[in-house]
Amino acid sequence: MNFRENVREGIKSIKSNTLRTILTGLIIAIGITSLVGMLTAVDGIQSEIEASMSGLGANSFDVESRTSGRRNMNGVREKSYTPIKYDEAVRFKEDFNFPSTVTIYTRASGSAEIKYEDKKTNPNTSITGGDENYFSIKDVKIERGRNFSALEIEFGNYVCILGTEVVKALFDKNEDPLNKTVKFYGNNYRVIGVLEEKGGFGGDTEEDRNIIIPLLNAKRLDRSGRMRYNITVMINEPEQIDYAMGEATGYMRKIRGNKLGEESSFEVVRSDSATEALDDMTNGLRIGGLVVGAVTLLGAAVGLMNIMMVSVTERTREIGIRKALGATPNRIRQQFLIEAIVICQMGGIAGALMGIGIGNILATALGGAFVIPWLWIIVGLIVCVFVGLASGVIPANKASKLDPIEALRFE
Repeated sequence: MNFRENVREGIKSIKSNTLRTILTGLIIAIGITSLVGMLTAVDGIQSEIEASMSGLGANSFDVESRTSGRRNMNGVREKSYTPIKYDEAVRFKEDFNFPSTVTIYTRASGSAEIKYEDKKTNPNTSITGGDENYFSIKDVKIERGRNFSALEIEFGNYVCILGTEVVKALFDKNEDPLNKTVKFYGNNYRVIGVLEEKGGFGGDTEEDRNIIIPLLNAKRLDRSGRMRYNITVMINEPEQIDYAMGEATGYMRKIRGNKLGEESSFEVVRSDSATEALDDMTNGLRIGGLVVGAVTLLGAAVGLMNIMMVSVTERTREIGIRKALGATPNRIRQQFLIEAIVICQMGGIAGALMGIGIGNILATALGGAFVIPWLWIIVGLIVCVFVGLASGVIPANKASKLDPIEALRFE
């Protein structure tokens, strides 16, 4: 009996026990589904988040106010720092001479209520003040209308650009918001543009509930003088980013009056650091998915081994006949291993398909993208081969060691 005949006999045995094969394959399918499904969901969510953060390139960094008054691990409140002020940010932008483009922006509010005629938004709309470089550097795209003009930026005119969720809340479906007047914080603003919808993880994002106004106009809303101004620098040569960050740190320390040896009263952070943090988080989720899948497959392997042991017992007489006709122990062992591997592969393919479906349904429900994780599918099918071998080796050895005379007597 050669290898091809063993494969043929193994498949014939599988076909003759359809129900048992389906139930056994289902055990494996559940394990692969949990593995591929969870990893597919993670990849889908990561893909969408990375797409929404694609504008944060490796050639830019942020100069931000340092968070003040935090408590450390010992419960002691850390030193407080004054936020970066408007004049400091403007001075940095005007005098920073490294080959780059600089934008200044601020979050004027995160809980504004916008009104148009008899309609109004929920009080969760963000107001962002930005300059002429804000849209290009922060990768904010305008779908309709236009950007601020130089004069509107210079004089802080009462004009605004609306996010898509704000437009949906205030205007009818076919109504054009351009040149309409909306009102917030007691001022009337003329709509000159509509932002491109971002969407993303979890549905609509804060950017879709955002209104952008000229930076100087946002400064007028700061009656308390506590508004934080952020600076983003996009350098011309990405390979010089570390040097540029050092230059920016030194120059900002001079503007802020930080003394030699004193901690900086601000932070300089690479824009792609958020992407690196995302990678760390998703890698942790993948490890968790692999652990869950491994535990599930371990249980599936034990179940498959148990069923194969029952199969050996049921087919004792058949094994005796094969041995009496000249089948060697190695051929008997090979036949049962082939059966175990084929069953695992059938379950693995079904599990991979279910995992792709379930994983993408979960990812889409959370605002992620549809992905087909070929790597995890291949890994899952390779794992099925090893699971089949591990589950089949003990039953196969038992079958190969049966005494043909005793086996023929078995009823």
